[in-house]
Order: sequence, then structure tokens, then C-alpha cells
Amino acid sequence: MRSDEVKKGYHRTPHRSLFRATGLKDEDFEKPFIGVANSFIEIIPGHFFLNKVANIIKEEIRANGCIPFEFNTIGIDDGIAMGHDGMLYSLPSRELIASSIESVMNAHKLDAMIAIPNCDKIVPGMIMGALRVNVPTIFVSGGPMAKGYKKDGTPIDLASAFEAVGKHEAGVISEEQLRDIECNACPSAGSCSGMFTANSMNTLMEAMGIALPGNGTILAQTVERETLYRKAARRICEIAKEETARKKFTLKNILNENAVRNAFAVDMAMGGSSNTVLHMLAIANEAGLDFQLKDINAISRNVSHIAKISPSLTNVHMEDINRAGGVSAVMKEMTKRSNNILIDNLTISGENLLQLIVGAEIKDKNIIRTIDNPYSEVGGLAILYGNLAEQGAVIKTAGLTGSRVFTGKAVCFNGQQEAVDGIIGGKVKEGDVVVIRYEGPKGGPGMQEMLTPTSLIMGMGLGSSVALITDGRFSGATRGASIGHVSPEAAEGGMIGLIEDGDEIHIDVDNYILSVKLSDEEIGKRKANFVPLKKKLQSRWLSQYRALVTNASNGAVLKTDL
Repeated sequence: MRSDEVKKGYHRTPHRSLFRATGLKDEDFEKPFIGVANSFIEIIPGHFFLNKVANIIKEEIRANGCIPFEFNTIGIDDGIAMGHDGMLYSLPSRELIASSIESVMNAHKLDAMIAIPNCDKIVPGMIMGALRVNVPTIFVSGGPMAKGYKKDGTPIDLASAFEAVGKHEAGVISEEQLRDIECNACPSAGSCSGMFTANSMNTLMEAMGIALPGNGTILAQTVERETLYRKAARRICEIAKEETARKKFTLKNILNENAVRNAFAVDMAMGGSSNTVLHMLAIANEAGLDFQLKDINAISRNVSHIAKISPSLTNVHMEDINRAGGVSAVMKEMTKRSNNILIDNLTISGENLLQLIVGAEIKDKNIIRTIDNPYSEVGGLAILYGNLAEQGAVIKTAGLTGSRVFTGKAVCFNGQQEAVDGIIGGKVKEGDVVVIRYEGPKGGPGMQEMLTPTSLIMGMGLGSSVALITDGRFSGATRGASIGHVSPEAAEGGMIGLIEDGDEIHIDVDNYILSVKLSDEEIGKRKANFVPLKKKLQSRWLSQYRALVTNASNGAVLKTDL
């Protein structure tokens, strides 16, 4: 066992002495040591109860002949950080989480790990850290939140609350109606109830084979969820106690290129958050895989979009997907397409993926459609290219509310707050393309999620008649013609920084095009005189991050070779 390095032999006498101080007995030094990586934090609805989850998991680990050692990562609630400079810290926190996992697991030579994430950057951060450690690891998230209901019985969620601000600004809803939404949009513990970033990543872990079936859809704080926690704890002990299994189920043996491709395929079928592209590229990088942004469209062309979930279809939420058969039913239906793109691959359960889903079935075809009746013959995400995005840009096609082809005049803003003020102030009109720049990984820095401007646009009734492009990114709760991750970003001299008000921008989703109608001569003139803006920073951490981070087309990973 890996932990023998810190507990076996006379030269480890002082190490064992320290372990004894934590309560270990003679017999415990023969057992596998399991890291329980928890993301408990009281400010996040999906995490404030995870201390109790860890207790359940540790109890089950002890009952199955192993020794649990719980430790914590940080967490940031993207919804609470949204719309102010707190969001600058969200994406950078992914790197801190990954590094904390690596640090604790490698410093103490733990044999295996069970990770308890749930929301936002915490899920990919934990996966990235676990890949660096590369011991057997099983992920079991806290689970999704139930959907809320307005007083009139209409289903609502966090996206409803953000869009309600725009509706109130436009005079569409009253103060009383606004408060009704505020008090009922988030009714319980768990990751926000739609197919936002958290639940997108939690479902993709099933597709990657690093979490057990149900991880993405079983509601938080239910008996069914506790059963999943205990099953995951028993499984990691089964693996940790047997040398052959420890070697077979190292994380990189499971999370390989096949797993990444399966994750993107399921993402396309379910119309996940555009943030999954950013995070899956970073995960592929940590796994040492040569997976590129350009590979995603090829996957999308071979996947039918068969599940629409809020914010794409506002009355369907994760609990509905669970009732209709869950992620396993989605994957089983995907295999029925003649050019089935799912690849059989090892999973942490011990079964291969296709074996694991053999008995799955759709229980409600109004919630999960069949491949004969898809929402679209292609997947719910697309990568656009052109002179405005030479290295790519991302759009959640599943969330489109208007035309898939759009041409409009640019209205440019150098940052999110400037855009919010401009939208509220009436600067954006029907037919415009809102351009928000200097919000990329370097320019932000930290690539803020921008749910506020997109929600204002939707709430003010402009969702089908206005497009938005940015070198920043969007919340998973965003819908409409919103294109993010434009690379190269403005801060590194990208074309998005050269656009001027009134320039004509062309978007063609089906042909993967994002371009500005300017001659090469005009572009050359603008480039010759262009000096990117560089924000003054008071934060040492954000300054370090800006110096090391790559752009979104590379997953916004940090450079290690300077």
C-alpha cells in the first residue's frame, strides 16, 4: 500500500506516534488509509450539509475495514459571487482546490480517495487534483436541489430569480412578484436545480465512469442519496483493500480519452452548461490527453440532443430527469443511434460503461426523448470559429431562443459592469450584438461568469432579438444567443478587443461561424495601433493568476513552464 511509506518500519516510529495522537490503534496500521476530500462550506446551498455527508461516508469506510481521513477544500458560490468583483475569484479557485487535493493526498501518501464535491468550480478542481495524485478515486456529490414553485404553482429556479431582476427593471413584474420568486426559487439544500454548471459536471462524472449511477440526478438530503453515499464508500474500500484492484482502478486508467469523449457526448445529448467545455479541456490536460477544442464539433455532429433541462426548458429540472431514468437512460438511448458515439470504458463501479447501462430505460419520453424524436439531430453545444474567434468560441445551442443565424451591429463594453449599466440604460436595442470584453482569464482576470447581463436581456424581452459575445464566460443558468470563451481574448490582443461600435458581426451556429465584417486592411490598421487594457489589481493572488493563466481555448489552465 502507498500508505506504508508513512506507517511501516522502525524509521516511521515518529509518524506512527503522530497517527496514534489522532486515535489510531495497532490494528489500524494494517488497513488502507482513505482520503475523504470534503468541500463542506456553510455559505453554499449545495455544500452546507456536506459535513453530515462526510460523517455517513466515514462511518461506512470504518465499517468496511479502512481508515478515513477527512480534509477540506475551499468553495465559492458562483451565484452569490455573481455581478460584483467577487466573481473574479471563482475560476481561480479551481486551481486552489486542485492544488489542495494534490498537496494533502501526496504529503500523507493516502491509498485511495473519496471526493465529495457538488457545485461550480469545486467539481472540476477536485477531479484535476485527483488526476495529479492518480490513486483509486470515487466521486459522490451532494446532489441537486429540488425545483421551486411560485405561489401560482409555476416551477422556478435560480435562473428565474436572475431573470426576474430584468423583468422588474422592465416593469413586467411587481415588487410582490419579485419577492415571491426570491423566496421560492431555491427551496432546499443542493446544487441549483437546473442543468447549470454544477449539475452538468455531476452528470458528466457518470459518463466518465468516476461516479456511480445517480450521482447527477438523485436529490440531495434524501434516503436515496444516503444509499448512494454508502455504496460509494463501500466500493472505494473494496478497491483499496486489494492490490490488483488498486492498480486497475487508478484514476487515469478510468479517466482516459474514451472517458473524455463520452463526457462530451453526454454533454451534447443533455445540453449542459458551456462551462463544461472549459473544465473538460482542463481535465483532459491534467490527464495528459491530447484533446483539443476543435474535436468537440465532430462529437456534436454525431449526438442527438434528447434532454432539455432548465434553463433551456424551464419546467424540467434534475429531479424530473431522475424520475425519467437518469443519466443512465440518456446514455442507453444514445447507444440506439446507428453511429453510436459512446465508447465502452472501465468505470469505478467495476463494470464497463455499456454493461453498467444495459438495463436502463426511459420512463417518461416527455422528459427524455428518444433518438427518433430529438430536440435536434446535433448536440446542444457548438464551437464557433472565424476572424473574431480564431482559436474558438462556445455557444450553448440548447439554450438558443432566437434564430441560429444572426447578423447585427456591435455595441461594445469594456467589462461586465459597463455592460450592465448600458443594458439598463437602454443602449442595447433589438438587432444588436452586445460585445463584452476584457473578461477573459487574463483580462478579468478570472473570467467572470456573466449571468447578470444575459438575464437582464432575457428579462427585458430582448432574448430572441439580441446576441451577446464575450471573451468571458456564462453561468450554466444562461440562455439565449450567448457566445463565450472567445479566443484569443482582448487582453492578449484578440480581435474582440479591436471591434468598434457599429461593426457588423455575423453568427451562423450550424456552420460554426463567428466573424466581424471587416477587410483585412482595416483589421491590420486597428492591430497596428492596438494596446490592450490592463486592469490595476490589488490582489496578489489574482496578479499571480493573470501572469500564469492560458486562454479559454486551452481550458484556462495555468502554465507550469515559464
